[in-house]
Amino acid sequence: MKIAGIIPARYGSTRFPGKPLTLINGKTMIRRVYEQVMKASTIDFAIVATDDQRIIDEVESFGGRAAMTSTHHKSGTDRCAEVLKNIEDKIDLVINVQGDEPFIDPKQIDQLANMFKNSKVEIASLSSRITNENELNNPNVVKLVARKDGRALYFSRLPIPYFRGEPAGNNLNNHNYLKHIGIYGYRSEILRRIVKLKQGELEKAESLEQLRWLENGFSIYVSHTNSESISIDTPEDLSKIINI
Repeated sequence: MKIAGIIPARYGSTRFPGKPLTLINGKTMIRRVYEQVMKASTIDFAIVATDDQRIIDEVESFGGRAAMTSTHHKSGTDRCAEVLKNIEDKIDLVINVQGDEPFIDPKQIDQLANMFKNSKVEIASLSSRITNENELNNPNVVKLVARKDGRALYFSRLPIPYFRGEPAGNNLNNHNYLKHIGIYGYRSEILRRIVKLKQGELEKAESLEQLRWLENGFSIYVSHTNSESISIDTPEDLSKIINI
């Protein structure tokens, strides 16, 4: 089984323009992501999927591999699919690691890839436990519920499940809430199919692309991880990380 680690990296972030090229202790963010992906034992090769020549130049400067993709893509999944379509290599699995995850744990990538040993898995992702109420009530932290076998039932920006009749602030005493870790794995043939789907009402409501896949009958299996992944969305996030 051949596995590609594809790293979508868009230059024109609204909240942090040029984010992939920002320096973190002497290395660009995109280089740090690339190097972490290449440390994963299951990855055969990594490739950055971008919309800007400056990012390609940076990746090639440290010996990495990059591909130019359309400026019109709305998600990293779409960008991964374009790379898959144009690449000459025969790829069985694609692991999508976002370009703003400079501290992604290579073991998480391997954990995700190994989920596909189960033939039922079409799409895979990770979750971790929510430990504080602020995180639970933050709409930027995506929550999920899953079946006992790990197959996701639903993702939401609101706390799910909702405990009727319980006082506010008591949720974590009632349930082990899970947050979604935004790394995906897809079988290649599944990736080709899901990017052709039209947006559904659930995705429009929550602004979560994975709801489009669930609404159309695709399965997403989720594995638990204790490792925290730290994404950089704003310059303020970067300042906090550098201080740590």
